[in-house]
Amino acid sequence: MRIVLVGPPGAGKGTQAAYLADNLSIPHISTGDLFRANMSQGTDLGKQARAYIDAGQLVPDEVTIGMAKDRMAQSDAVNGFLLDGFPRNVGQAEALDVMLEDEGVKLDAVLDLEVPEDEVVKRIAGRRVCRKNSAHVFHVTYSPPKSEGVCDVCGGELYQRHDDSEETVRTRLEVYHTQTEPIIDYYRAQGLVVTISALGEVADVTARAMEALKVSDEG
Repeated sequence: MRIVLVGPPGAGKGTQAAYLADNLSIPHISTGDLFRANMSQGTDLGKQARAYIDAGQLVPDEVTIGMAKDRMAQSDAVNGFLLDGFPRNVGQAEALDVMLEDEGVKLDAVLDLEVPEDEVVKRIAGRRVCRKNSAHVFHVTYSPPKSEGVCDVCGGELYQRHDDSEETVRTRLEVYHTQTEPIIDYYRAQGLVVTISALGEVADVTARAMEALKVSDEG
């Protein structure tokens, strides 16, 4: 299957992408991974991306599109892939359509993870990260530490990252609504969108997604 995964920040796209890709035996292709791989390998696209990032500028669509095209041409993606973070806007979605048409293939589904805005803010703004080890992450509501402000694992101080503040989260949501959400209507016009609730336990959301994709695939 060839799937695009969309949803607001805090919807759990990264987590669900990993489980779905594993269940469907297709590669999970995320924008973040594409950028890291190209920059670490020193590819031409990676060098271009780093120049923009170092200058504090947004990486142009053509660079992101070029990275995605190269990745989708690799052997493990011949029979399908799950795109996470790409396309990010309608222009990228149109470019993806052209790429796939050139290869004689098409998308099977666009999985839209739906989460109420207040829940997104609660999920992200409630995160607390250990200063000693950033892999130790807690949540004031869902997975609180035994002692407030103290990491259960190593005793380090827990803090809220700037990116996780409510103000920053609401700004990120506004960007999502303005730039990315329009691709849902773009793909809905093609009959590709399958919307599911991303509320509840991770395994339940995955099961919901697999069932929805099964219906889409049969359709």
